[in-house]
Amino acid sequence: MTAIADAAVHVVATRGMRGLTHRAVDAEAGLPQGSTSAYFRTRKALVEGVVARLAEQDEAEAADADRPGPVDADAFARSIGHLLDHWMTTGRERVLARYACLLEATRHPELRGILAHGDRVRAGARELLERAGVPDADRRGRDLVAFLDGLLFDRLVGAGAAHAPAPGTPESRAELVDAVRIALRAVLGK
Repeated sequence: MTAIADAAVHVVATRGMRGLTHRAVDAEAGLPQGSTSAYFRTRKALVEGVVARLAEQDEAEAADADRPGPVDADAFARSIGHLLDHWMTTGRERVLARYACLLEATRHPELRGILAHGDRVRAGARELLERAGVPDADRRGRDLVAFLDGLLFDRLVGAGAAHAPAPGTPESRAELVDAVRIALRAVLGK
């Protein structure tokens, strides 16, 4: 089932949500026609499978970014900056698929519930800021996650992509680390 979900992520990243069909996923995964529908009976179930796979992979990578204990803004900025750079290179398809799913949810409210894995990311940011003693850690955590997601989107597909150093380079990582550091210091009040 993981191979089917990975093939579905690739289809969404390369063809968009309109290209996500059971038949397209079967072809991408090299499976006989009808295989995907045996695991994901409906299109909604297929989209849920894509989102679940994206969340699983994103959370596994993000788990290393936050460690219990005192908040070290510089170490956190380096970790998140490198993670963002990774998501713009090796993880690019996953990020593009995630954005496609988020956009789909704006037109199909029934999909919003399956995109709730972002709530866990915001909760992690809130916990980090609470440990740092930041007042209104919930709101500021949401703001920090929104900034990081916006930074990633801008560098990946927005106007910033044309002006930023090439992803995967030391210059790109340094610029991302600096941007994360500035945002984190702003929410920490430092």
